[in-house]
Amino acid sequence: MTIESLTVPDIGGAEQVEVIEILVKAGDAVSAEESIFVLETDKATMEIPSPFDGTISSLSINIGDKLNEGDQYGEIETSAVGSTVAESDTVAKVEEIEKVEEVAVAEAVAPSISSIEIISVPDLGGSDQVEVIELLVKVGEEVDAEQSVLTLETDKASMEIPAGKTGRVEKILLTLGDKVSVGDAMIELMVSESAVPVTENHVPDSTIPAVTTALSSEDVKPSENVKPSADVKSSGKIHAGPAVRKLAREFGVDLALVKGSGARGRVIKDDVQNHVKSTLQNPQMSGSGIPKVAEIDFTKFGDIESLPLNKIKLATAKNLTAAWLNAPQVTQFDQADISELETFRKHINAKPDVAQKLSAVPFIMKALAMAMKEFPQFNASLSADGKSIIYKKYTHIGVAVDTPNGLLVPVIRNVDKKSITEIAQDLTDKAQKARAGKLGLADMQGGCLSVSSLGGIGGTAFTPIVNAPEVAILGLSRAEMKPVWNGSEFVPKLMLPLSLSYDHRVIDGAEAARFSQRLVVLLGDIRHLVL
Repeated sequence: MTIESLTVPDIGGAEQVEVIEILVKAGDAVSAEESIFVLETDKATMEIPSPFDGTISSLSINIGDKLNEGDQYGEIETSAVGSTVAESDTVAKVEEIEKVEEVAVAEAVAPSISSIEIISVPDLGGSDQVEVIELLVKVGEEVDAEQSVLTLETDKASMEIPAGKTGRVEKILLTLGDKVSVGDAMIELMVSESAVPVTENHVPDSTIPAVTTALSSEDVKPSENVKPSADVKSSGKIHAGPAVRKLAREFGVDLALVKGSGARGRVIKDDVQNHVKSTLQNPQMSGSGIPKVAEIDFTKFGDIESLPLNKIKLATAKNLTAAWLNAPQVTQFDQADISELETFRKHINAKPDVAQKLSAVPFIMKALAMAMKEFPQFNASLSADGKSIIYKKYTHIGVAVDTPNGLLVPVIRNVDKKSITEIAQDLTDKAQKARAGKLGLADMQGGCLSVSSLGGIGGTAFTPIVNAPEVAILGLSRAEMKPVWNGSEFVPKLMLPLSLSYDHRVIDGAEAARFSQRLVVLLGDIRHLVL
């Protein structure tokens, strides 16, 4: 058994190439030509194979490292008669692939007359049944020999396939999603008299390292009389190499939203970076680069039923998503002793002549109105440009109501000027309208702060989402009896969990904690509510 050093083979002259994936670990047995790790340049991804049969002794590389030809990346323990792949063979085969992917042109005699020729898929470096993911030309378009006509994608890379000859596209013989191999017909081309045919370079059938290059139009210089246009890219076509697609994935950018500045509208790295900067600088664009959730065919797992969301749920989803993406939200948790409040409430409701039954919510709304007077930042909104705070001189509080069609938030106006009974009556009327589907749009506008109560259902705490453009929302969970230390003994108290979510752009954590504590005091002694 011998220990051999593992070094980076010839990588086509590229320098400081990034390691994007490590395929084995120390202790793994590998065979000669089995891939050990993956490098990626701006133009290609390439898997680096083991030159020996053996067991990996150690690896000295990490994802993100930059390597050059000859750098040692590990050691392998081999048998005395272990099969190897000579360095010269690897170099020669990589060079052969590069020649294919760079579409080396061998000039030949130009045809004397125009003729239609069928252009076939060139050598793909050993890949087979490769999927067509983009068609880059249309019928009638003039193309030069090195202009890309379609994009193929394997598990390891995408590659743009050039026309190979100069002429006019007469017919496209492939569609998106087709699987192609070497020699399959791609397009019919009307070759002009001045066309210069291209002879293909064929890679021998012997085993070669898996190196797949994505040909980019930055590498192909268009002829002087063919001027690239940044507006060539049409809906659904994204011209970008593997490195650019990787960068977009890292930033969570949808490449369909990025305008390419490269040749033929190709998206380059600067375009992705500029798109991210623009998104961060424009509040209206926040969240536009969020990647979509993968679409899944659930019928593969069993029977399903698909029902459309109603308008209320669609509107709720849209508004809450916008609020969540635009505002950094934090939730402050607290507990209020409502033992006296609950005793008083039950006493009032027990009276035979009471016209309006009281729940705990009107008391809490009244306490909120008082606290909002003391902490005006909770009765405010951030301006559209995000540069100023708008303080409101009115106190309108929204209350989330669960209806058969979804969540609605009617607004109770001037809570600070109403008695608890008046608040309760107004809340009852609005809730009945909401459940009957008779709530008007004006009834749900103008709120300064919202309340969401889940106490009737259960739970100990939750994180409600701020109802923009408001800056805070108070969540109420189910109250329960707990032993509370009064300084000398534990006494049973009815404790109400409070969950206060707030927009951190407007409200600091200390302010939120003080506001929450003020609510605790007001609810702990309801006599404060009449002062």
